[in-house]
Amino acid sequence: MRRPVAPRLSAALAAAALVAAGGVVLSMPEASAATGSATGYASQNGGTTGGAGGQTVRATTGTAIHGALCGRASTGTPLVIEVEGTINHGNTSKVSGTGCNTADGVIELKQISNVTIVGVGGGAVFDQLGIHIRESSNIIIQNVTVRNVKKSGSPTSNGGDAIGMESGVRNVWVDHVTLEASGGESEGFDGLFDMKDNTQYVTLSYSTLRNSGRGGLIGSSESDLSNGFITYHHNLYENIDSRAPLLRGGTAHIYNNHYVSLNESGINSRAGARAKVDNNYFEDSKDVLGTFYTDAAGYWQVSGNIFDNVTWSSPGTDNNPAGPNPQSNTTVSIPYAYSLDNAGCVPAVVSQTAGANKGLRVSDGSCTPQTPAPTTPQPTTPAPTTPAPTPTPTQPGGGTNLSIGAGADGSSKADGTSYGNVRDGDLNTYWSPAGATGSVSVKWGSATTVSRIVVREAAGSAGGIGTWRVVNADTGAVLTSGSGAGAITFPQTSLKKITFEITGSTGAPKVAELETYAR
Repeated sequence: MRRPVAPRLSAALAAAALVAAGGVVLSMPEASAATGSATGYASQNGGTTGGAGGQTVRATTGTAIHGALCGRASTGTPLVIEVEGTINHGNTSKVSGTGCNTADGVIELKQISNVTIVGVGGGAVFDQLGIHIRESSNIIIQNVTVRNVKKSGSPTSNGGDAIGMESGVRNVWVDHVTLEASGGESEGFDGLFDMKDNTQYVTLSYSTLRNSGRGGLIGSSESDLSNGFITYHHNLYENIDSRAPLLRGGTAHIYNNHYVSLNESGINSRAGARAKVDNNYFEDSKDVLGTFYTDAAGYWQVSGNIFDNVTWSSPGTDNNPAGPNPQSNTTVSIPYAYSLDNAGCVPAVVSQTAGANKGLRVSDGSCTPQTPAPTTPQPTTPAPTTPAPTPTPTQPGGGTNLSIGAGADGSSKADGTSYGNVRDGDLNTYWSPAGATGSVSVKWGSATTVSRIVVREAAGSAGGIGTWRVVNADTGAVLTSGSGAGAITFPQTSLKKITFEITGSTGAPKVAELETYAR
């Protein structure tokens, strides 16, 4: 077990709302949302820019944070909230308004978008008070500490999670934060960083997670497999019993993290999850990678990691450790650019960069920490660094890809291919018809508005798709027709199922992704 370790908001309205809530408004209408730009999977699916371009306010209480959210013109009005001081139960109350849906005893980012919360000045500490992100998108949390959040005992907050996400969350970047507990479940604590119920496109970077029974998870159960596309990089996991992280389904990219004193298990890939585990440093720990506490197998691709004083248990029915000589059992394609520090320098780099109040320092990809200049990122511009390990699509869809998490079927499929491959976000997996022609469909449980699709061919197979037509499978109506892959637009249509039908091919057609967009 754990070992002890040392809106469009007028100035008058904004001021009124924040004064009542105990906060201060700043006259900085065009301040940048955060230092640096979103990395990893948070840079995909249209990007994560938080409140960039919106008004900036400063809050010194939880009620003031809620007041700033509620004072916006709408739930999507960009807003940057600079936080200083200690946020706790005593100063966090529910506030009502057009731009929010808040609650007492928790920082509630519910049914909103385009918000940044960033610690400034002497620092921001959320003491025994969790941050809850629900049914929201385009959120940045940067340079804050969240500590000692409990699910039992007193006081309780956020189900015991320091930061928790659930219910259709998209595009969240959590950067340079410190998340810590003072014990495990028996002491009333739960996860430090949890995602469930269809949460996707999230990055946790340059952060410290420590002194907890549970580091965090993707998926609340073996049947909650709608989550994924999560990046963890340059984080410190220290004195954690397990879940560093626990992956149930989905895809995760885990690189350049420093793991110290993982007491029971570390990266737990299970229930079909696939993890790309690159250039991490594991130290003084046990069973740092594998499938644990279940017979539902998960998978991993490993390279460049260092295992320093790591012990491994023997395989059993419900335990499949990857060591003592971890080998890859899958391949994972990463769609964004990134730079890898050599694993040998990861402890030094992470010690200088990870956590709140570290000056927002980052690595340059050559083991040298640096402080980035403030930027105002654009919504469709991710933050690439130097090498691009896998092909990046040249025709990004923009907006939310409605195919992710939807169903799929078709008329036929070639051996070794799957209909589901067209909505898994991986350009290395694909569907092919059994012959030169055939169709594949994306479907939803309720009517969904679509006006554009993007057809992406598998890497290295461009040119197989010849003529095609797009069909409203509900009615049989042809929405449009043409030839070749790429972006395809048509009049906005509400439907439950859309079909991409290949009517002629110039080779062996391989559809890697059939992305769908509302506009």
